[in-house]
Amino acid sequence: MKKFVLLFIVLFPLFVFESCKGKKEQPVTTAVQQLTYTCSMHPQIVQHHPGTCPICGMDLVPFDKDNQIPSLTLNKTQQALANIQVAEIGSATFSDAVRLNGRLVVDPQQTTVISSRVAGRIEKLFVKETGVHVTKGQPLYEIYSEQLLTLQQELLVAGAQAAAFPNNNRLVKMAEGARQKLLLYGQSANDIDKLLQSKQTHPYILYTAPASGAVSTLDITQGQYVAEGGMIMQLENYEQLWVEADLYPNEASLIKPGENVQVIIPGFEQEPQQVKINFTQPALPAGTQLLQVRGTIENKGGRWQPGMQALVIAPRSSGKKDMVLPVDAVIRNGQTNHVWVAVSDEQFEPREVTLGAENADRVEITDGLKPGDKVVVSGAYLLHSEFILKKGSNPEMHHH
Repeated sequence: MKKFVLLFIVLFPLFVFESCKGKKEQPVTTAVQQLTYTCSMHPQIVQHHPGTCPICGMDLVPFDKDNQIPSLTLNKTQQALANIQVAEIGSATFSDAVRLNGRLVVDPQQTTVISSRVAGRIEKLFVKETGVHVTKGQPLYEIYSEQLLTLQQELLVAGAQAAAFPNNNRLVKMAEGARQKLLLYGQSANDIDKLLQSKQTHPYILYTAPASGAVSTLDITQGQYVAEGGMIMQLENYEQLWVEADLYPNEASLIKPGENVQVIIPGFEQEPQQVKINFTQPALPAGTQLLQVRGTIENKGGRWQPGMQALVIAPRSSGKKDMVLPVDAVIRNGQTNHVWVAVSDEQFEPREVTLGAENADRVEITDGLKPGDKVVVSGAYLLHSEFILKKGSNPEMHHH
């Protein structure tokens, strides 16, 4: 019995020590299994417990910090949900473009200026405001002419004398002369015959529209006296307009007469118009350092109005072969640029690239890709965000 008690006293401390040692080693195993959290917008924020990003306030998301494989795997369903579209890159000529600010203006060749052929008083004015559309042959105004009254009375007197003395050549010639004056004054032969038959003067002249268009200027009022050649009104036909654009002198060689440009009018972006440049200003106007180029654009139905803004795009080619991608296919972070390449049907990896010339829609790739590479052209930013969520770092970090 004494031996048993002595053995228990010796072994009990060892049992307690081993039990404590086991309890101390337990937290080490737990620490290894802790999750790591990061911000999807700021991957430099890393911590071992849930929370929010101190920069943007977004909830932190867990990620596997030991997963260093520089690629993503998405099945067909995930690709469809993310609208991932892949295109095989080829080699093509990059087309740059010159973009000019332009505007629509009235074509002076479609302008009709109406002036008074005789002096007199506007007895009737059938069009009394601007903006009214008139058609060719429509009455515009009627004028009372004292000179016309005098010429008509002269013809009636000369005609009566010639009828009374038909053998008097002098009187006959005077009647013919009076008739000729009325013809030169704008009276028709039919009007003169009516005058001779009725023996009643009619010193009113009715003027009709010589062309169709909208009244843009109206310089008279009813009852007003006008001089011969005085301005009456102006008609504008908006079925055809000019497109004018400004450019600097060093850009003048980029657009030459006879070349076609694309014209985009705000509100009608889906209907770009092809316009041929027919004029380039040969000299700088006083007070400006801009030249003007001009073309004619059809405006059937009058859906566009003079004064509207227009974007004039003149294409030009760089003349060299390069690989070209949509602008949205390139992810930029201010220091490096990368695209996503499909290495298999379900696996994608980032690829750093060097950019060349660029316009509003496309960018050329001068290094980092080769013809035949399958590049993500839609959904690249979603892949970028997914990579950060799963890896906890930007794709660029895996290139270094």
